[in-house]
Amino acid sequence: MFFDFGIKDIIDICLVALMLYYIYRLMKESRSLNVFIGILIFVVIWLFVSQVLEMRLLGAIMDKLVSVGVIALIILFQEEIRKFLYTLGAHQRMKTFINFFSSSSNREKDVDKTAIIPIVLACMSMSKDKVGALIVVERSAPLDDIVDTGDTIDANINQLLIENIFFKNSPLHDGAMVIANKRIRAAGCILPVSHNLDIPKDLGLRHRAAMGISQESDAIAIVVSEETGNISVAIKGTFQLRLSAEQLESILTQEMA
Repeated sequence: MFFDFGIKDIIDICLVALMLYYIYRLMKESRSLNVFIGILIFVVIWLFVSQVLEMRLLGAIMDKLVSVGVIALIILFQEEIRKFLYTLGAHQRMKTFINFFSSSSNREKDVDKTAIIPIVLACMSMSKDKVGALIVVERSAPLDDIVDTGDTIDANINQLLIENIFFKNSPLHDGAMVIANKRIRAAGCILPVSHNLDIPKDLGLRHRAAMGISQESDAIAIVVSEETGNISVAIKGTFQLRLSAEQLESILTQEMA
């Protein structure tokens, strides 16, 4: 044997692999996967150059790049790091593991429908009159930075209030409404716009904004099209288009459980 290899080494390798997989999944959800892969490739090259090939000059240069690069990454990706650490602290994977053993019917019973029905009724009413709307429902990832771009409301979820905010002559109808903790927190908010080329060209700016916030957080984005009246929902970078009232209620019930 050239080196000792015991049970402790196997556990060490498994823990490192599990940690990398966990970080990979979280980075993928936060759209930072390419950054994570790039950093991983650089670290592998750095270790290979300095530890295996023992190139002292190139290894010293890469050592300096690593020390400076950590600070640069923190500055450039501070928002992504904040969301990543929040998701890590919220134990999202553990919650998913626990909820896996609960039936979908039980989860639906745990949801307070008083927070869902007004949203569904308002969307159906606006859909009928072809009033454009964009509603974002916060889940585990906080949307304080989005709320700060709009006007604070802090009111109970109410069908008429939602319809009045998105009425065509309302000064807040062009922005997004943010709902959190069963309350309307703000309206007229500005959302990040997705530049995904796979989005159908017949979908407008509201849909791109809904896709953008769903890609950068775990929020639920509901869109009522001003042109067609169709209702759509964006969750984790995926659209569900042309929804009925029953489908919208079912999605909100399942996702807000």
